Amino acid sequence: MAKKELAYAEAMAEIEKILTRLRSEEMDVDSLAAEVKRATELIASCKARLRKAEADVNKVLE
Repeated sequence: MAKKELAYAEAMAEIEKILTRLRSEEMDVDSLAAEVKRATELIASCKARLRKAEADVNKVLE
């Protein structure tokens, strides 16, 4: 079953939680790679949404 795509705000909140765990050293070495991978996926998703929103806005403004 495919994962449900998170809304932009949900993705950003998850990224913030990952960063908080990284900064507070709550994360163990074994989960570090998985968390970094997840954060990378979330960031890519957010960037894609922002690019799409920018294109949509530019199209309306033309």
